[in-house]
Parts: sequence; structure tokens; C-alpha cells
Amino acid sequence: MADPTGRDAVAAVWRIESARIVGALARWTGDFALAEDLAQEALAEALVTWPRDGVPRHPAGWLLTVGRRRAIDAFRRRRALDERYAALAHELGEGGTVTGAGPPGPLPDGDGVLWDPDRVDDDVLALMFVSCHPVLSREAGVALTLRVVGGLTSDEIARVFLVPTATVQARITRAKKTLRASGVPFAVPPAGERRERLGPVLNVLYLIFTEGSSAGAGDAVLRLDLASEAQRLARVLSRLVPDEPEVHGLLALLELTAARFPARVGPDGDPVLLERQDRGRWDRSAVRRGRAALARAARSGRGLGFYGLQAAIAECHAVAPSVEATDWERIVLLYEALGSLAPSPVVDLNRAVALSMARGPAEALAVVDGLVAGGALAHSRLLPAVRGELLTRLGRLAEARGELERAVALCGNGRERTVLERKLADLGDAPAAPEPGAG
Repeated sequence: MADPTGRDAVAAVWRIESARIVGALARWTGDFALAEDLAQEALAEALVTWPRDGVPRHPAGWLLTVGRRRAIDAFRRRRALDERYAALAHELGEGGTVTGAGPPGPLPDGDGVLWDPDRVDDDVLALMFVSCHPVLSREAGVALTLRVVGGLTSDEIARVFLVPTATVQARITRAKKTLRASGVPFAVPPAGERRERLGPVLNVLYLIFTEGSSAGAGDAVLRLDLASEAQRLARVLSRLVPDEPEVHGLLALLELTAARFPARVGPDGDPVLLERQDRGRWDRSAVRRGRAALARAARSGRGLGFYGLQAAIAECHAVAPSVEATDWERIVLLYEALGSLAPSPVVDLNRAVALSMARGPAEALAVVDGLVAGGALAHSRLLPAVRGELLTRLGRLAEARGELERAVALCGNGRERTVLERKLADLGDAPAAPEPGAG
């Protein structure tokens, strides 16, 4: 009988190792699109083999070996890469190129299968630079990298971008075709080209971490696999381009945000709001690393950018002994600077939250009502959730109930939905707000 845990193991290994597997295959074949196809074929074979025969001793190595054999099969069918095929065939040994079945004996443990995940010329980092190549549009490059490097599904990427899944799938398909047609080499770009392609790479890391720190769907508040991978890649990137302040600004933001993870989730798995978090559980070593990275970004003399300003906001929270003692006026000013640099409804909404803490809910509600009037964030739970909280503090409970009900309906994460439903229950039996224009 097939072992159902085999399929669970495939899913777990793929979530953790897919980017490294695709990256290694891309380095070996020199073909980004082919590498992802090979990885998917290896994944399909694992879904059949592991539940039947058991999980191999080295799951990632197994997938890499199968992918390499599939590459050799592809080269043979093309009849165009004889030299590369011969080299790969020599590495695999006699009899290893016919099928995806493993050779007799255990899988090798040497450099042919395993790799150093923290080396500066990391395959995953090279994969990111390829995915963010200038021949691609920014939207296509970010979507492709979130899929291949971040391991997100098309549905998850669609939630990140607030676009239909079909749009994401079309972007990814076009991006892969463009890379193949352009003959983009698989490599970390030379120093002179890195700055041009750095912005999209930073954006990708930011989005991957954002999904990891606040899962858009499912029953988990955090996706530590995504958040940790974004942090790891940001550290690698900071060594690769040490003179770029925004790289250190992003690293600071990720470290300072991740420092709060140990207190973000309660014993029942539900999210713990900032005002109720046990700050004694925050990771102080991560706070120190984040503050050091932020100081390094500030020393550049070029001012803090998009990520550095957010890191400065996170630092305000990290050094405050409590919510009440937080320097909310400084946070308001930092959000105003961030809004001037990169205008966004989300920035304005966060500024409204800070305003409510610094100067009261009435002033903040005016900002939020302006966003509502402009049609911003119409499909996001964030706007009605914040508006419901402000209305509750102002004693307008009927209106607050209507906003929180909308937030519940728009919330895709089961744990966050539970928190919103709890807030609704705390309102008691306040009557629902009338529909606009009713009466």
C-alpha cells in the first residue's frame, strides 16, 4: 500500500529546496526554462516513487539526480549538446542516463549533489538575478522569481499582487519564453550590471518576506520557510553588494520584523496583536543585527530609502518597552517621508494607524475615509479592519460591526479571520449599520 507520508515529504522538501534545485539545474544546463521543467518532472516522479518505495535518505539529492538524468535525456533528444551531454553522463556513471530510476547503492554525498547554501555565488541568488533580468517587465520578473525562488503557487502570487491567478500564470509563461529567446546566461551579473538589476531583486525579497511574515491564506499566521529564505538571501546579497545602502536597509527591515516572530503567535496558533505581545520573547539578537544593518545604511550619507525608512519604523517598535511608550510621533513622520518617496494606499493606511496612537482615532479616521472615498484597497481586508477598529474606539459600534464583517468576508487567512471574528463578538449586540442611502 502507498505511504501517504511520502506525498507529505515531497511537499515539504519541495517547499524548502525547490529554488536550490532549480538553481542547480539551471547552472548545469545553462537553460532557465528547461531547468524548471526538469525540476517539475523530478517532482512528478517523486510523487509516484516516494509513497510507494519510501522517502530517500537524501531527498533533495534524489530530486537533483533525477533532474540531471532528465536533462541528459533532453540533450539526447535535441542532438545538439554532445559535449555537455558527455560531461554530465561521465559524472553520473554508466547506466544512469536511461531512466529516472536511481543507480544501485546509496546516493552520493559529494559535491555533485550537495552544495554550500551560503556561498556568495549562491545558485539561488543567480536564479534571482536571471529572473529579474532587464529584458523582463518588473511585474513579470517579480512574479517569476516568487514562483521559482520563493516557491509560491500562482494563487499565492495573485494574492500578493491583488490580481487574477490567470494574469500571474500568463506573466510567468511570457517571462520564461522571453528569457529563453533572449539567451540570458545563468550567472550572478558582473559588478557593473548589478546596480541596474538590484531594485527588482530587493523587491522580490521584500515580497517573499511579506508573504512569510503575514500569510495571505491558509491556517498559519507565519510562513517561516519563506521569511527565513528571504533573510538568508538578503544576507548573501549584503555581502555581494556591500556598498548599496538599500540592501542593508532591507536586511535591517527583515531582521527587525522577524525579531517579533516568537511573540507573534499564541499557543493556540492564533496571531497575537502588538499590544498583547510579550516583548520579553522578542529575539534581541535579531534586533541587534537589524539595528546594525540600519546604521550601516544610514552611514552611506545618501539618506534612507524605501526599505530603510520601513526599517527605521520597525526600530521604533523594537526599542520601545511598550505600545504606550512607543515614539508614535516619530513613526508618523517616518510614514510621511515614506509616502513622499513611494506613495501608496498601504503606506497611508499605516500612517493612519500611527496617527490614531499619537493623536487619537478621529484624525486617523479622516485619513482612512479619504482612502475609502478614493476606492483604494477595495479588495483588501486591511482597510475595513482598521476602519472598524477606529470606529470602535470612537464608540460608533454599529458602523464598526459593518466594517469588521466586511473584513472577515475579505480575509483569506483562517487565523486572522478568527481574530477579526473575536473583535466582532466583543462588540456585543450592537445593531448593524444601515446601508448607504437606506432610510
